[in-house]
Amino acid sequence: MQHNPLVTVICLCYNQGPFVVESLNSVLNQSYRFIELIIVDDFSTDNSKETILTWLEKHPEIPFIINETNLGVTKSFNKTLQLAKGEYIIDLAADDVLLSDCIANQIKAFENSSCKNLGIVYGNAELITENSVFDSYYFPVNTQKKVIQKRITGDIYENVLSDFNSMCSVSAMIKKSVIDHLGGYNESLAYEDLDFWIRASRIYEFDFIDEPIIQKRILKNSLATNFYIKNNPRTKKIDYSTYLILQNTMKLNRTRQEDLAIQKRIHNEILHCLKNKNFRLVFKNLELRIILAWRKKFKNYTL
Repeated sequence: MQHNPLVTVICLCYNQGPFVVESLNSVLNQSYRFIELIIVDDFSTDNSKETILTWLEKHPEIPFIINETNLGVTKSFNKTLQLAKGEYIIDLAADDVLLSDCIANQIKAFENSSCKNLGIVYGNAELITENSVFDSYYFPVNTQKKVIQKRITGDIYENVLSDFNSMCSVSAMIKKSVIDHLGGYNESLAYEDLDFWIRASRIYEFDFIDEPIIQKRILKNSLATNFYIKNNPRTKKIDYSTYLILQNTMKLNRTRQEDLAIQKRIHNEILHCLKNKNFRLVFKNLELRIILAWRKKFKNYTL
């Protein structure tokens, strides 16, 4: 008897009115049919809510959550997760697009993986402009659209710590049991992915689908652009979240090699905060660097 697990797609929308219909249609147009779609509008100030309501006139069975205040990604996702019935979860931004076989390929990867403790699968992504024009690939590919640099699979914890492109977050499918075990996203943070991948990879294995399975839209006002704006309140909040993630990760580390891996990120964050003129965080990250130096000299690593 064939097992067709239910997949819940949580589509989070905040001021993505021009793109949300294309994103929602990409879920309905999947070759895999066992899908639960839940839509959330996080108190958008553009026409997102009205656009979604118009789209829902043809799809009244799909639940739509309208936040009365702006909760942010982490809180909105955790709130919606409580309603999810799927065995697997996809966190879909309302400006990204699932390619037609995305979910089918993700389910196939879960079923055929050699990993014994698999929690997450992800693939490559096509990067597209605001006008849906192809730009490039998240991971560079050859003429057969296979990644040039082989991705590390299985236990990727150390790789997540040291490699700034270790994951393509937008292309991930996660077992709901994994998210439940980890308590969802950390709601104290300004962004969710790095912290979650670190905590997940400490316990679970990851596998990779070597083909593009999603289109990620490049936007001028995206979260990624806010990492590099000097003297910007949102940038400072993001930088502080990164500091908290690094601080928490040091508590998870078990080996000297893992400490060396996180050291690379701390060093990068010190330089990043210097460029952003966030001198308070420069010193806080320097404190982490000093703790690491002490640990490497005196800590008795048991593994």
